[in-house]
Amino acid sequence: MTDTSSATAQTSGRSRLLLPLDLLRGFLIGMAELIPGVSGGTVALVTGLYEQLIGSASHVVSAAKALVVGGEQGRVASALTELRRTNWWLLVPVVVGMGLAVLTMAGVMSSFVTNTPEHARGLFLGMVAMSVLVPLRMLPERRRPVWLEVVLAVGAAVLAWTLIGLAGGGTVSDPPLILVFAVAAVAICALVVPGVSGSFFLLAVGLYTATLEAVDSRDLVYIGVFALGAITGLASFVQLISWLLEHHRRSTLLVMSGLMVGSLRALWPWQESAGDDHGPGALVAPYDPVLGPTMLTLLGAGVVAALVVVEARSSDDA
Repeated sequence: MTDTSSATAQTSGRSRLLLPLDLLRGFLIGMAELIPGVSGGTVALVTGLYEQLIGSASHVVSAAKALVVGGEQGRVASALTELRRTNWWLLVPVVVGMGLAVLTMAGVMSSFVTNTPEHARGLFLGMVAMSVLVPLRMLPERRRPVWLEVVLAVGAAVLAWTLIGLAGGGTVSDPPLILVFAVAAVAICALVVPGVSGSFFLLAVGLYTATLEAVDSRDLVYIGVFALGAITGLASFVQLISWLLEHHRRSTLLVMSGLMVGSLRALWPWQESAGDDHGPGALVAPYDPVLGPTMLTLLGAGVVAALVVVEARSSDDA
């Protein structure tokens, strides 16, 4: 009992020291969710938070379910047990950081992507491409035929590539709130799947611009309905991901890697202009500007590579 209490106290103390860093990580995840083609789950993977966040979110969902469907006697006790298992010192600063990013950076990121699309896509291309190394480094020992794993990864890449090509960039100017709720419930699932961009789903159904404008103008009704839909979708999906990582870890990580590779379709810097400034167009050969996007691609890859090295050394030290 004493050893357990001591270990818990050490973990709590370490988490408090990391609170500012976790706030920054949450801010980066939130920024990623604002950018078509970049997944918040990818950033969570690169910063070493992915499985901890999935685990903590799963406990919160289990607590809510216990309160709703648990037995009369054990309902509260079961919920409290799940809440005690949640790493609040990690979850709270990350969620706060994400919220701050969405509220403060929606207009900035929309302007960056719109006004300098080649440079923006170049930076994110390098970051996401290098990020593919992260789930590959996490793969456990192989127990299945190589051909099956190739099919999983390639199939996921083709699926992501194809779906991104369907995001034509049409815009719904005044969407009904029931549509906002439903779209948010689906888009938020991308938050927990590296390589799948929630912003691109919003783009595909025509709500990307409307959502960013609502956040930037503080449209509380739109934001509230979107948040409610997001919570509903996250509660429905996060436990599935947690279960897959626990019982089919290698296959899940291979699919994630494939999705990340397929998502690079959205981030090739040089594309024909689509109907919407945010939307994906046909891929074309490099045109001016070339140097800026190329340098930003290398910079993005270098930043992620540095983060991967730091995370690897931290894991070895631990």
